Amino acid sequence: MSQVEQIPRALISVNEAARVIGVSRSFAYELVASGHLTSVRLGRRVLVPVSAIDDLITRNRVDT
Repeated sequence: MSQVEQIPRALISVNEAARVIGVSRSFAYELVASGHLTSVRLGRRVLVPVSAIDDLITRNRVDT
């Protein structure tokens, strides 16, 4: 039996990013359009760097 090695992804779809941060697909696209969530366009696809999610959280953290 061979094991398939998982390669960490550097980019995820906007839909996947929406699920990760717990917002709707349309709101995730709004974040991309406004520049609050960094994105990369490859052809017709809009992808989000995984690191951009951490950046978004860090920038919007509320200290209580």
